[in-house]
Amino acid sequence: MADNHKIKNIYYMLSYAYQTLRETGFDNVKAEDFENIHDLFAAILVHGVGTQIKRGLHRDYLSKEEALSGLMGQIRITETIKRQTRPQGKLVCDFDEFTENSPHNQVLKSVMRLLLRHGNVKPDNKKLLRKLLLYFNNVSRISPLEIRWDILKYHRNNASYRMLIEICRLTVEGLLLTTETGEHKLASWLNGEETFYLYQRFVFAFYKRHRPELKPSASYINWDITGEKSGYLPSMQSDIILQNGGKTIIIDTKYYGETMKTHHERAKYISGHLYQIYAYVMNYSKGVSGDVTGVLLYAKTDETITPDESMVISGNTISLKTLDLNTDFINISKQLHAIADIASSPLITTQPHIPRGHCIF
Repeated sequence: MADNHKIKNIYYMLSYAYQTLRETGFDNVKAEDFENIHDLFAAILVHGVGTQIKRGLHRDYLSKEEALSGLMGQIRITETIKRQTRPQGKLVCDFDEFTENSPHNQVLKSVMRLLLRHGNVKPDNKKLLRKLLLYFNNVSRISPLEIRWDILKYHRNNASYRMLIEICRLTVEGLLLTTETGEHKLASWLNGEETFYLYQRFVFAFYKRHRPELKPSASYINWDITGEKSGYLPSMQSDIILQNGGKTIIIDTKYYGETMKTHHERAKYISGHLYQIYAYVMNYSKGVSGDVTGVLLYAKTDETITPDESMVISGNTISLKTLDLNTDFINISKQLHAIADIASSPLITTQPHIPRGHCIF
């Protein structure tokens, strides 16, 4: 059985990364206990799709070609001759149909069916998913493997689908990772690339929401180069930059199975990570005045030794910290606020923010 705290905190990470999870109705989700990620995603979709149905499923104009008795749209002469429909009194027409059978609704239907078939979903959530599927009778069934995530576009009329589709994508990519015996590789997926980006977005969104006075951003850092810049240099994009007056904190988030390396039976910091944050700080500090601090923020693992140290290198503070996600969210909030205060002496709050350790949804 998975740890409930860990599952709940994935919900919190999702809720920060995707703002629409805070809409009315999702408060019920965070109060539940989830034994696996599949049931969590099912609960989120039950609430989200239910809300969307009350608003009305989004309809869109889709191109359609069909042999019709009457005229509609543009007549396809070549196709009419090829199909020999004139003896039947029909012409092949190309027209736009305003329909709910859109790619976005097809994705929702596909993933809800996937959860019913493969997810370890509670009977209550399965029952609710089946009820919701009744509203998708006019929506085509597609295979999850056929979903083209890259062609799904959003605009003002379907913006509410964005978060639901993101949840669907996480669900599909998690459920389709199976072993040879057919068992779901849940633990492997949770430590994968998707969760790394979710962790990164969560930390950034947390500071945007609770520490706006620090002007959180994820900007590029210029190389401190004299003369002509080489076209082969890699780009340096920070995960998070916090600023207040003459103080700057550059945070680079790390979500890996290991936060330390062992060399000759001795634990060592991961050199590539340390070189990376050092390069960020050194190059950034050349273009600004004031103090610049770098922070490597690891998601805590079950290792005996995890990073927790600050040091001054070439006049700048470099900190290596771990964020324990396997605890109550109030403690996660306290950790993140403390990390934001690393470079404070003190940081001056320019506007009120939610008290540390508290979270409002």
